[in-house]
Amino acid sequence: MQKIFDINRLVRDNVRQLKPYSSARDEYVSDGTQMIFLDANENPFNTGLNRYPDPQQRSLKELLAARKGVQSAQILLGNGSDEVLDLIYRAFCEPGTDNVITLPPTYGMYKVLADVNAVENREVVLMGNFDPNVDGILAAADDYSKLLFLCSPNNPTGNSFSREAVASLLKNFPGLVVIDEAYIDFSSEKSWLHALSDWPNLIITQTLSKAYGLAAIRLGICYASPAIIAVLNRIKPPYNVNELTQIKAFEGLSDTVGVQQAVKRILRERELLQRELAAISCVKEVFPSDANFILARMDDAGRRYNELLAKGLVVRNRSGQPLCANTLRFTVGTPEENKVLIEALKAL
Repeated sequence: MQKIFDINRLVRDNVRQLKPYSSARDEYVSDGTQMIFLDANENPFNTGLNRYPDPQQRSLKELLAARKGVQSAQILLGNGSDEVLDLIYRAFCEPGTDNVITLPPTYGMYKVLADVNAVENREVVLMGNFDPNVDGILAAADDYSKLLFLCSPNNPTGNSFSREAVASLLKNFPGLVVIDEAYIDFSSEKSWLHALSDWPNLIITQTLSKAYGLAAIRLGICYASPAIIAVLNRIKPPYNVNELTQIKAFEGLSDTVGVQQAVKRILRERELLQRELAAISCVKEVFPSDANFILARMDDAGRRYNELLAKGLVVRNRSGQPLCANTLRFTVGTPEENKVLIEALKAL
C-alpha cells in the first residue's frame, strides 16, 4: 500500500469551495407515496417524458453496484465517458498550472480534453511491447502532475497493460491514476474494480458502448472512492443523464445473458479474423488483442486504407501515432462483414 492519500490535496481550490447547484429532484426523493409535483416548472401533462430524470440515477446505480460489487456511492454516471473524463479534468486540474501524463499511442480524447482545459499534457510513449514505461512516467511527474491515464486494454494497440506496471504506478504516481476500461469485457484480464478499495487514488472508467451495444445512448461510468465521487458530483450538470438513456441502460444491464452471448460471438470472430489476417500477403504483422478490434501492420497502410474505402469498407488508419507506422485498425464486425473484409484484402 501507498502512504496516506489526501484527496483534498488534489482538488482545485475553487471546486473545494464551490456550493453545488441543487435541482428540484435533488431536494426530494420519493418514498413511494403518491405526490403532486409542482416544484420544477415542468409541463404537468403526462407524455411519459414530461418530468425531469433522476439527477442521481439511483435505480441505475443500484443495479450497477450489485453487478460490479461496489457501493452506489462509488459510482458516477455521465453523458458518455468523455463527459466523465472532462469532469475529472475540471475537478482536479488547475488550468495553466497543472499537468497530466498520457501514454501514446492511446485514446485521443485525453489530449483533446487537456487542450480544452488548458492543462499541460506530458506524453511518455509506450515501450516497444506496448507496455507503460514506468520509470519514464515517474521521471516525467512532478508536484503538479494530477492525472495519469492508462487505457487498458489500450486503444489502438489492443493489449492489456501488465498488472505489475499498473500496481507500481498506483503506488508511486503522485496524483490520480485513471484506468480506462472501455474494452475490459473482451479481455481475459480481470478488471481493476476488485482493487478499488485498496487504492484511494484509483479511478476506473467503463462504458456501455462496446460490449453492451449501446453506443447511441451515451452512458459513461466512473468508479472511484466515495470521496472522489463526491467531488465530481459537486460539478456535474444536474440532469446530465437523460431519462431515455437511463431506461435503455437499465434494460441493457438487466440482459446479462444477451450481453454474454454477444461478447462470446465477438471473441470467436476476433480469433477467426486474426488467423485470416495473418495469412494475407499485404498484412505484415497482426498484434494480439484483448479488445473488440485488431491492429495490423500493413505493407502500405495509406494505400490499403483508400483501396478498402473504395470497396465500401471503412477502417481506421492509425499510422500517425507513435509505434504505429503503417498500421490499420479493424473493428471486429459480424461474420458476414468480416468475410467481406477478408475477401477484399485478399483481392488486394
